Amino acid sequence: MDAPVWLALAVFGGLAAVPSLAGDYWTGQLARYVLFGLFAVSLALVWGRAGILCFGQAMFFGAGGYAMALLTLGIVEVPGLSGAWPALALAVVLAAALALLLGFFLFWGAGISGAYLAVVTLALAVILEQVVRGWPLLGESTGLSSVPALPVGDNPWDPKPTYYVLLAIAAAVYFGLVALLASRFGVLLTALRTHPQRLAYLGYSVVALRIAAFVLGGAVAGLAGALFVATDRFASPSLIGFALSAEVLIWVALGGRSVLLAAFLAAIGILIVQGFLSEALGEWWLLALGALFMVSVALVPNGLLATPLLWLQSRLRRAP
Repeated sequence: MDAPVWLALAVFGGLAAVPSLAGDYWTGQLARYVLFGLFAVSLALVWGRAGILCFGQAMFFGAGGYAMALLTLGIVEVPGLSGAWPALALAVVLAAALALLLGFFLFWGAGISGAYLAVVTLALAVILEQVVRGWPLLGESTGLSSVPALPVGDNPWDPKPTYYVLLAIAAAVYFGLVALLASRFGVLLTALRTHPQRLAYLGYSVVALRIAAFVLGGAVAGLAGALFVATDRFASPSLIGFALSAEVLIWVALGGRSVLLAAFLAAIGILIVQGFLSEALGEWWLLALGALFMVSVALVPNGLLATPLLWLQSRLRRAP
């Protein structure tokens, strides 16, 4: 159960009005925040809907980003592929392929789940970040710069066309996922999270469903990462390691992992507040964010945004 459709339309409509109210700086910043919101949606899908706690979701975000950089910079050439949009599609496929490979290893081969899965994905994220930092092809610790921007608009210094394209992609992915979760596949994911043994008893493959959810989440994260690198024009090892994985986990937990819209809005809201807190509190802003996270987990386990959204949804369902 996600937020009402009319509320999601109002949220994306409000975000579409931002460029007319804010300057170019905030339009450019919000474009990046929207992509981080899409990244948070990928973890909410995997964790909140399928019950797979992944501590290394940034692996797929960074994989999509680095693939986009390598392809558009011409460091890696694929015959018949030219341009940013085909590179974007291939970057998403590569991120999904990484998720598929890890899914087979984690779920089919090792049969890992629960807290053990969180620890293993955390270790994999740390290892992958160190591999990237030591790989000359990927720019080592300095990363890859001067990544070509998306071919949007005539003026490369105008952030508005890029913002609208990114917002449209985020909206299309969000509503596509909502429609998918409202289908039979969404029902199976709910059963996978709540009653996996009963699901297996009914003849469904629990492992196959976990891999499918893991790959779908990896593809969405890879899309967000590829778009982020094309927008920021820089790919760095920080996009693929533990720090970003921990951040997105906090965003989703604070917003509410069971509601995609709550995770999306929480990521955007926290990133906006983070700028003001870092100016007001300096290095102490991390302590403030950590305290808010602990209070939220203890007092509002469903999330600060998901709790009122779920209440509103239940009231609308009971209304005549």
